Amino acid sequence: MNLIEARHLCVRLGGAEILHDISLAVRPGEIITVVGPNGSGKSTLLRALLGILPPAGGQVVRAPGLRLGYVPQRLQIDRSMPITVRRFLSLPLRVTDAQAAEVLARVGMEDSGALQMAALSGGQLQRVLLARALLSRPQVLMLDEPTQGLDQPGEAAFYRLIEEVRANTGCAVLMVSHDLHVVMAASDRVVCLNGHVCCEGTPQVVSSAPEYRALFGLGTQGALALYRHEHDHDHPHVHDHDHGHDHHGHHHA
Repeated sequence: MNLIEARHLCVRLGGAEILHDISLAVRPGEIITVVGPNGSGKSTLLRALLGILPPAGGQVVRAPGLRLGYVPQRLQIDRSMPITVRRFLSLPLRVTDAQAAEVLARVGMEDSGALQMAALSGGQLQRVLLARALLSRPQVLMLDEPTQGLDQPGEAAFYRLIEEVRANTGCAVLMVSHDLHVVMAASDRVVCLNGHVCCEGTPQVVSSAPEYRALFGLGTQGALALYRHEHDHDHPHVHDHDHGHDHHGHHHA
């Protein structure tokens, strides 16, 4: 069963076709990472799937009663307007203290309700945005470049958090990545986008696809690195060569 599906989707903005003939299905519990250069239509795809942008052709099909959670690109907080984390979680729909406490705990932000939004670090802000998206108990969680602007440890920690959310709630994840060369190791599928779907498959398959290498100018040298985490060291079946991507994964080819 597909939770949400694009069928031959085309989207036009200002007369220009941004997305052409996109077919993509999100199944329960899977993590899909979408990568592509700037201007490739990644954010447009998310907005079309969310129903914010109308298709110029094709269609978006959602499972009946589908619950979606959305984490936008870095939110700009007006620092002159005081608003606490707790109050932010009640925009636009009021939530109970218990609901707020539950989602804040889930993202590792316990007891942060009284903090001012403007005082949060980049990583804390992304966690609060994620907490707000989890309030709807989504079946599909959509994230638009959620780690842009975070340093490497912050990015790895956020990826780890997404893995935990998927494991604990069973929700599917569709994440647009700003990094062409590094994806979360837990991704079940990677989709390369450049106005159309250039290639898709497991991270290993996409890494060796000529379309991926051609699109990102990697020649024959580059490869898609996987973000693996420290906790892999606890698993004896993980081979030595699987570690260390946290350290060299960000060397851009």
